[in-house]
Amino acid sequence: MSALIERQPGNRHSIAIETTDDAHYTACRRRLSAAQRRWLADSGFQPSPGSFALLADAHGKLVRVLVGVDPADALGALAALPAALPEANYHLADEDVLGNPLQAALGWALGGYQFTRYRKPKRAPARLAIAAAELAQLAPLVEATALVRDLVNTPTEDMGPQQLASAIKQLGKRHKAKVRSWVGEELLKDNFPTIHAVGRASHRAPRLVELSWGKASHPKLVVVGKGVCFDTGGLDLKSADGMRNMKKDMGGAAHAIALAGLIMQAKLPVRLTLLVPAVENAVAGNAMRPGEVITTRAGLTVEVDNTDAEGRLVLCDALSYGAEQQPDLMIDFATLTGAARVALGPDLPALFANRDELAGAALAAGRGVDDPLWPLPLWRPYRRLLDSSVADLANAGPSRHAGAITAALYLERFVPAQTAWMHLDTYAWNDSDRPGRPRGGEAMGLRTMFALLQQRYSG
Repeated sequence: MSALIERQPGNRHSIAIETTDDAHYTACRRRLSAAQRRWLADSGFQPSPGSFALLADAHGKLVRVLVGVDPADALGALAALPAALPEANYHLADEDVLGNPLQAALGWALGGYQFTRYRKPKRAPARLAIAAAELAQLAPLVEATALVRDLVNTPTEDMGPQQLASAIKQLGKRHKAKVRSWVGEELLKDNFPTIHAVGRASHRAPRLVELSWGKASHPKLVVVGKGVCFDTGGLDLKSADGMRNMKKDMGGAAHAIALAGLIMQAKLPVRLTLLVPAVENAVAGNAMRPGEVITTRAGLTVEVDNTDAEGRLVLCDALSYGAEQQPDLMIDFATLTGAARVALGPDLPALFANRDELAGAALAAGRGVDDPLWPLPLWRPYRRLLDSSVADLANAGPSRHAGAITAALYLERFVPAQTAWMHLDTYAWNDSDRPGRPRGGEAMGLRTMFALLQQRYSG
């Protein structure tokens, strides 16, 4: 939270940031001194989004920053500034033209993120001073986003199944929640066969981690996250390029953990269950083989068509277990398919829901917090693409058509029709640096789901 601080009375020791655009630039210039206007003209400043100019007083002291913005993009308006401005305290001037300064402050905070576990930061971010009430509102969202980014950015050697379980235990301790785990052979004993099958070849034991929190009398909410800490593809090995960033294949778990933290911190009136199947899809003599048939927790038999379609295997047992609680709502996050990225690109998580009204509410929530999702259909005729000649269904099939949809349809087979369910197929990653979105792990759909849950359960 170092990029945001509490604003002090009288703006002491704080430099004003004035936002402007073409429509307001003339009025903005009138408020400046003649020397400042000359400086803007000589430096060629134009109020285009992403531009900024440092303005000094008559003594050469920095007193104001003029920033060109698109008023419709509050979240991105200030996101580049924490790393670009001199290290100091700043505040938004009263002449701000942004329609949503709170979103602008959130964008500033997201732009101040740095992953520093393995190297020292090049510099500290510039700090934006905001009101105490605004800081209290934004701090949980910023911390949750940083948690997702930190978990995803950490290499698998330091973020394997055990370390992912430890992160959940720390969260449980913070909020006085109950945490339990099934590890290794305990998965077989208590009927989580697909989680065990995917992770059995790793030297680090697979596990299912469960966090429980809230009053039993409250509506039951189940949040599931795919926790494949590294995905080689199993015996159907990925290419080197495809394997390069597979430390991020636990991005769904990172989202689920962060969302659980937001729920508990906000004390939403729900009975929360967080489920994270944490495995490493590795290669060894006992690795899961193509053609094997596994009897899942739900009793459905699954033929392993491709060992690289492992995420849906670990999720199906967790979803079955979650559904046994007869929840009011079940949500899963997963970095599940490359097909979703081909269809929607890296910025838009694919949303699947078995209730139209639920999908509509999620999309509206996403628009309200600048965290968009895009709906894809559960087109049930495509279930034929997962047909197996020896089992109830296969985990993949020979067709490359509709890969994100068929993966969601696979998961849906393990969700009872009476259970409201949403599935987010998210990338959880930025391929390059952009303002507010540094290269590496990224929270996508997190703010949307939290906003939706606030609307649904806060009356």
